[in-house]
Parts: sequence; C-alpha cells; structure tokens
Amino acid sequence: MATRATNPKQEAHELIERISTAQASAVVTLITSMLDPVDRAIANAPFEDEEISDEENRAVAASRAWLAEHPGDGIPHEELLAEFGIKPEDLHS
Repeated sequence: MATRATNPKQEAHELIERISTAQASAVVTLITSMLDPVDRAIANAPFEDEEISDEENRAVAASRAWLAEHPGDGIPHEELLAEFGIKPEDLHS
C-alpha cells in the first residue's frame, strides 16, 4: 500500500487510480453533486419541522372524507405525475 499523501487532493488522485471504472463513476457523481450549488444547498437545507396547523389537519381530514365518500373519483398519483412528465421512479432517484 502506498504511503498516505499529505495533500488530500493528491490522496484522492492516488485512490482513484486504484478503483474500478464503475466505482470511479460513482465517485464522479458524488463529486459533481458536491460541486453543484443547488445540490449543496438542498443537502444543507434544514429539516422542515414546522408544525401542522389545525386548519391543515382539518383540510386533510376533509379530503380523506371526500375520497371515502367518492371512491374512484380521485386522480391516481401516477396519472397526476404523468401530466407533468414524471414517472414514479423519478421521485426515488
């Protein structure tokens, strides 16, 4: 094993030389997201911890009651996503 480089960038270069192409691809994705200001802002955004208001709880309850009284009248999630050109698997990538 090579001596550990004192310069972190040099160490990264040395490690990259030792990994497979597939592993390098994952590293490129990681580094790209680290350098992207939007990705960085999202990663560093605070967790949403705002309390749900009574009004919001009532609206959710009313929506659920309406759907229970009108089965089949709701819009399926996949259909709604499709209107925006989004596939369900896009939400988890």
